[in-house]
Amino acid sequence: MDGRKQPIRGLWIRGARYYARLNVENPLTGIKKNRRVPLIDKDGNPVQTVAQAVAELKRLQTQRSDNALPTLTRTPKFDDYAARYLDFVGSGHGAKKPGTVEKETTILNRWTDFLGGLRLDQIKRVHVNRFIESRLKENVSPRTINLDVIGLRVVLKRAMSDGLIQRLPTEGLRPLKTSTEKRSLFTAADLDTLCKAAFETKKNKKGGDVPVTENAQEFADYVKLMAYCGARRNEALGLRWDDVDFENGQLFVRRQITERGIEDLKNRDARVVDFNPKLKAHLIEMKARSHNASQWLFPSPQRGDKDIPAKTFRESLELVRERAKLPTFGFHDCRHHFISMCVMSGIDFMTIAAWVGHKDGGVLIGKVYGHLANEHRKAMADRLNFGPAVLQKAANA
Repeated sequence: MDGRKQPIRGLWIRGARYYARLNVENPLTGIKKNRRVPLIDKDGNPVQTVAQAVAELKRLQTQRSDNALPTLTRTPKFDDYAARYLDFVGSGHGAKKPGTVEKETTILNRWTDFLGGLRLDQIKRVHVNRFIESRLKENVSPRTINLDVIGLRVVLKRAMSDGLIQRLPTEGLRPLKTSTEKRSLFTAADLDTLCKAAFETKKNKKGGDVPVTENAQEFADYVKLMAYCGARRNEALGLRWDDVDFENGQLFVRRQITERGIEDLKNRDARVVDFNPKLKAHLIEMKARSHNASQWLFPSPQRGDKDIPAKTFRESLELVRERAKLPTFGFHDCRHHFISMCVMSGIDFMTIAAWVGHKDGGVLIGKVYGHLANEHRKAMADRLNFGPAVLQKAANA
């Protein structure tokens, strides 16, 4: 009752507790229903007077009008909600690739084990910080821990969009500092050494000469192609001859080969790599040797009557790099080589990004490879000559 002993609409008292009666929508079902909500102050303590109760009632009504009403029902437990999220993204309707879903599953299982039966609105910053501390004690790399936090944030953002929580416990949380090991530049000379090593012979157990790898030619073609176009290892495996446009001088990168079969690209968008002299010559040579025996640039050596692509050259890589004495070489070094050569050739970062499939317009290339452009400019500056020989040459021209 108010001071005139009149009922205050929507305000109730039961025992010593004040309650609000509000018509609210369930965030999961969308059904509106009258609910009895205990009234508490900003510190989370039950209100003690009618005046306080009226003030809190009006605040809830205002929040409802502004669509900012806090969750008034019990939120799901994190493990249940995470399982529902994974079911959705794994169903094929979540716009995420199987590999991504697999990684998220591993991350969320880790969070489920740590958070136990906590409900979504009970997860606080302190829980996130303790998780990070526990991972650091296990000597997990800061980069991996940052990815763990990102995985949690993705699920909680969905919970926030569902109206189950009002704020993210990771809001304002700075990622751990990481240091990326500088990748050594794989040169053209290294490329030649590696490819030549593939054709060398070695002694077998019986003392006879056998090739370092049985598919030396295909392995060398594979490595050179990636070094000349910047394709990722699985993208190169997914190339068909229909993707090569000799007339317009373009290579279309549209798909990749994984353990699960043929899939879309990493960022789902196909791209075009314009021919450079090395890439053009290499593709012409490969085409002449293919004799149109397969639709794939790199057909499987064990395909039999089926025309299927090779799945991996990992075994050949391990054998060849040991012979070539390049133990740290990996297939990604080919992509690194291509980008490095593009940067040092003075090609703008936006064009390079389009060729290699970066969607940031060249920002990442500037961060990772910008030092190469600076070194290249300095090297060009050292070649600048103001001597009389240059002036005489210009005058004669």
